[in-house]
Amino acid sequence: MSHTAPARPGTPHDVVVIGSGFGGLFATQALRDAPVRVTVIDQTATHLFQPLLYQVATGVLSVGEISPATRDVLRRQRNARVLLGVVTEIDLAHRVVVSSSPLGETRTRYDSLVVAAGAGQSYFGNDRFADFAPGLKSIDDALEIRGRVFGAFELAELTSDPQERARLTTFVVVGAGPTGVEMAGQLAELAHRSLRGNFRHLDPAQARILLVDPVPQVLPGYPERLQAAAARTLEGLGVELLTGHKVVDVDAGSVSLEDSDGTRTRVPAQTKIWAAGVAASPLGRSLGEQTGAEVDRAGRVAVEPNGSLPGHPEVFVVGDMASRPGVPGVAPAAMQSGRYAAQEIVRHVRGEPTGRPFVYRDKGSLATISRFAAVAKIGPVQSAGFGAWLLWLGVHIVYLVGFKNRVTTLLHWAVSFIGRGRSERAATWQQVVGRGALRSRGADRPTRPTGDVAGG
Repeated sequence: MSHTAPARPGTPHDVVVIGSGFGGLFATQALRDAPVRVTVIDQTATHLFQPLLYQVATGVLSVGEISPATRDVLRRQRNARVLLGVVTEIDLAHRVVVSSSPLGETRTRYDSLVVAAGAGQSYFGNDRFADFAPGLKSIDDALEIRGRVFGAFELAELTSDPQERARLTTFVVVGAGPTGVEMAGQLAELAHRSLRGNFRHLDPAQARILLVDPVPQVLPGYPERLQAAAARTLEGLGVELLTGHKVVDVDAGSVSLEDSDGTRTRVPAQTKIWAAGVAASPLGRSLGEQTGAEVDRAGRVAVEPNGSLPGHPEVFVVGDMASRPGVPGVAPAAMQSGRYAAQEIVRHVRGEPTGRPFVYRDKGSLATISRFAAVAKIGPVQSAGFGAWLLWLGVHIVYLVGFKNRVTTLLHWAVSFIGRGRSERAATWQQVVGRGALRSRGADRPTRPTGDVAGG
């Protein structure tokens, strides 16, 4: 039976951070010189640079370049430690976080808590689509998609049936936001450029890439000028834009679409990628139930102006889990809100006033479409083309964690963008089918309760 050790008089202020994404990592690093002890609990113990997952999925980058080990990132921060675990419960009344690992249950006490568990893919109530159309929110997602994409070309080389070959080389990307646009652009580059000359019976350039979304334009939320520029670039790459269409069914060999007139079309396609919609961690709903805080349809919990949980000034919800007016669910917002939560904790520990509203500073919007082509909106400035791509390149290099990661990423980008190679094409059958097998057995999450770790 597990238990929580009682707090010891004179011990430092214990801060628990759930998640080591942008919000969690930036909160932890902002506490480097604070008189606190920090415990980071994360289910992978890696910091994932999620905006570049699509490049892992299409063979541009390796997993290690976008997901360094969290404990390595924090190795010089002596007041921080990392625990592996899936958080299953937050007990606000007793200030305890319960997490699970293959070794059992761990209970970690806190004085202040930063909840930065992020968000996963939303299928808008059609979760069965996940078996046939993986999302792009995790390393597992990216590796599964990479196996499906390169495997589809390999199978197409084997078949002599023109219809089967067409089905195998039809790729459907669902969602025309930045992730979907970037994914579709890279698939087009892969088919029309990178794989040229790799096959003897298959012409990869004959592949179809469909980008599907019910919205009328790609990149919703961007200025019309940039939407039009992105659409022109995608169409120039051979991407078929099916805006104004929604997905009504997905199975192993096809996707069914419905247009604005209600007409349905079945598209034979081996590979489907879901880049539409997000759902916050289930911890958000749990916090809402315990406090009465409002939780929106995406599972994000409404927070106080400074990011704390209503009625619990010691608990901060940051990043994709927080619902607050005017703050989008993007990486810069997670970084800023995580850092601000840490500043509020430091002010509390020092006995200084807290509760000042968090102010989000919009750093702009960037989306890359293909090599040397991107769109950018920075304040009133709008840019499309090579200049925007250089800006995108610089911003992503700056935010990658670790000097080694920056160097190797630049080398891989040189190979892929200046040349036409893809150095990370290895994929295994296990990556493609293993997750589905685990889900069917209910074994994709550790849940056995046994041990205990308290906050010291």
